[in-house]
Amino acid sequence: MFDLVSFIPRAVVQSIPLLYGSCGETLTEKSGNLNLGIPGVMYTGGICGVIGAFLYEQAVPAAEMKAVFAIGVPLLCSLLGSLIMGLIYCFLTVTLRANQNVTGLAITTFGIGIGNFFGGSLIKLTKSEVPSIALSATHKYFAAQLPFAKDLGWFGKIFLSYGFMAYAAIIIAFITAYIIKKTRVGLELRAVGENPKTADAAGINVSRYKYGATCIGSMIAGLGGLYYVMDYACGVWSNDAFGDRGWLAIALVIFTVWRPNVGVPASILFGGLYILYLFIPTGMLLSVKELYKMLPYLVTLIVLVLTSMRNKRESQPPEALGLSYFREER
Repeated sequence: MFDLVSFIPRAVVQSIPLLYGSCGETLTEKSGNLNLGIPGVMYTGGICGVIGAFLYEQAVPAAEMKAVFAIGVPLLCSLLGSLIMGLIYCFLTVTLRANQNVTGLAITTFGIGIGNFFGGSLIKLTKSEVPSIALSATHKYFAAQLPFAKDLGWFGKIFLSYGFMAYAAIIIAFITAYIIKKTRVGLELRAVGENPKTADAAGINVSRYKYGATCIGSMIAGLGGLYYVMDYACGVWSNDAFGDRGWLAIALVIFTVWRPNVGVPASILFGGLYILYLFIPTGMLLSVKELYKMLPYLVTLIVLVLTSMRNKRESQPPEALGLSYFREER
């Protein structure tokens, strides 16, 4: 029988990196920047958090670790690393006006290379017999649950059995949606993404909004990488272990038609589809399992076709998405 109580928590845990990534990319794309470097940004956010946690664990015995530092040091390192990746992307695409598609792919390659280099170096420093590094002491702080969650049965397991970063992802998604839709900053941001020439003529600093949205979006996406390592993977870093989650996060942006609040249930749906093959018996038919793994991408394609057929403006990407702004042409 299909165990729904076990399936939902695993789907939620699987969805959190996707939610962070899609929320950050949505904010970025609202400014007109198409950052295909999100997989690299998430990877960099993960390895920077690992470096911070590793240095803190080496400096302080596990029994003397403080929660504020065990969480704060990796968190700040992850945010800083992701911010640097966002700044690199902005410098190339906004200041130097490089092609956004090529730059994004280069950022992905660069981020994964940086992660594998430093990850491999840390593994060698620990002289581990396996190609991974375990930060168990830090993981305990990131994965800590509410003490009474286990006493509430299925309700506690479905709604209260997650670390603080899972709830933070949902809060960030709703705050981002509110800012984009209901505030003056969001209005000006959308104006920059739709028509930067008109926004510039109205006195809006186009470059500032592009830099701000992309850098903040990169920092949010980087938290997805930190969550994956410190919570989902139980504090274990292995090179090339992220899989295709960064690309799924970008696909989720299209699925949610550029609305971060819709990303909350949509990411859980994607997370469920991502692990569905583990809960549906397929016997020895490996081909059937591979077909189940295709479901998130298939659903995205269907939604893309349906939104294109509806041809409603609110379902379309920002008009200037992926285009460099040349003020001299205004």
